[in-house]
Amino acid sequence: MPRTSTKKNVKRYGKSKEEKSGARSKSKSFHKLRGMKDILFDEYKYWELVINKADKLAQVYGFKRIETPILESAGMYERSTGKETDIVSKEMYSFTDKNGEKVALRPEATPSLVRAYIEHGMFNLPQPVKMLWIGPLFRHEKPQSGRLRQHTQFDLEMFGEEGPVADAQLILVGYNFFRELQVNIQIQINSIGCKSCRGEFTGKLLAFYKERGKRSKLCDDCKKRLVKNPLRLLDCKEDKCAEIRAGAPQIVDSLCDDCRNHFVKVLEYLDELDVPYNLNPFLVRGLDYYNRTVFEFCPEEDESESGTRQSSLGGGGRYDGLVESMGGRPTPSCGFGIGIERVILKIKEKNIPLKKDTENYIFLAQLGEQAKRKAFALFEDLRRAGFNIRQAFTKDSLRAQLEEADRIGAKFSLILGQKEIIDGTILIRDMESGIQEIIDYKKIISVIEKKLANGEK
Repeated sequence: MPRTSTKKNVKRYGKSKEEKSGARSKSKSFHKLRGMKDILFDEYKYWELVINKADKLAQVYGFKRIETPILESAGMYERSTGKETDIVSKEMYSFTDKNGEKVALRPEATPSLVRAYIEHGMFNLPQPVKMLWIGPLFRHEKPQSGRLRQHTQFDLEMFGEEGPVADAQLILVGYNFFRELQVNIQIQINSIGCKSCRGEFTGKLLAFYKERGKRSKLCDDCKKRLVKNPLRLLDCKEDKCAEIRAGAPQIVDSLCDDCRNHFVKVLEYLDELDVPYNLNPFLVRGLDYYNRTVFEFCPEEDESESGTRQSSLGGGGRYDGLVESMGGRPTPSCGFGIGIERVILKIKEKNIPLKKDTENYIFLAQLGEQAKRKAFALFEDLRRAGFNIRQAFTKDSLRAQLEEADRIGAKFSLILGQKEIIDGTILIRDMESGIQEIIDYKKIISVIEKKLANGEK
């Protein structure tokens, strides 16, 4: 029997199972994880709008930018946020690292900022210390519209001020943030008091829920809350639980004199500032560390939209005991967080027009290899001179370059070709009228400055 070459066998019978498996694994494409999102070019304009607004507005009110690590000790969140909260018990991404330490991807910003305040001795700084923070958070939630497993938050935190003016100023900044983005919101506000008056209220709440027939109608989570954290019964979104809650006692009726006076003054500040709000006796927020003032920023929805999406765009409140509970000095504090993705979603839903970029862009076009080399150097000269200069050096076609200039809304285009290099000139083209003129290459900067100063069309 004649020998058959290996090559012929492969050709005749095709690849083996092992080879096919290897080929498939090499060609396998990857996709983003569930609950994660890519931010592509066209959407980034919304991110720039919202983040720039948050940054500029916060700085006007004296808040300074700070960054914290994405990875923190898991125990920090267990102590601060609370082991029984949904964030820690159900949603937090935690694991043991290679050193045997239990760590977590940060599920919320406030504990990290409190840790930074304590660790860096910020109690020695002039008080209050005002922090601005923008960054990603991670929670293993069920992905849905406006809720991602990695989402970005805008936080303002104020440490070292116990007066009601701090609560009111935070609410004012949040209100102005949404108003200037043309997102209509309603501020929900309540006071959950301090430990002493909240203890009295918890007794009344338990007595109400233990009345015959109520406990059996509660959802499974609320049956657990009844034992572990009764105040969270008021926070449940299940229809049956909300129906029972309607008749529950209200915490404002149990506030001590200090908490009542504090809350009244917060409302008086908001009234003076003409900031609209809605007193919500069942608003408690879902974290263990809150006390006294709590608030949420909720969108004003049409009746047809209500209940179909995540209702809160952000919220916060006062947490006067958190710094001390995390190992610091007693430090009255308050803050809020706003979800960037939810704000962007609302801007898109309402078709709120984005303001066009009013920058006076100058586009530099070139034709030919020699012109391209010279244009490289000219581009840097114009950039250093402070002009908003743009280019498309990867394109050789003049038409394609001018189309790019149109796309970005350039005011003028400078055109440099072989003839202009020989003559020591350059063409300047008004992109709106199409009128071109020849100018001395050495006078480029002065000519552009004059045209921009005169607002020439």
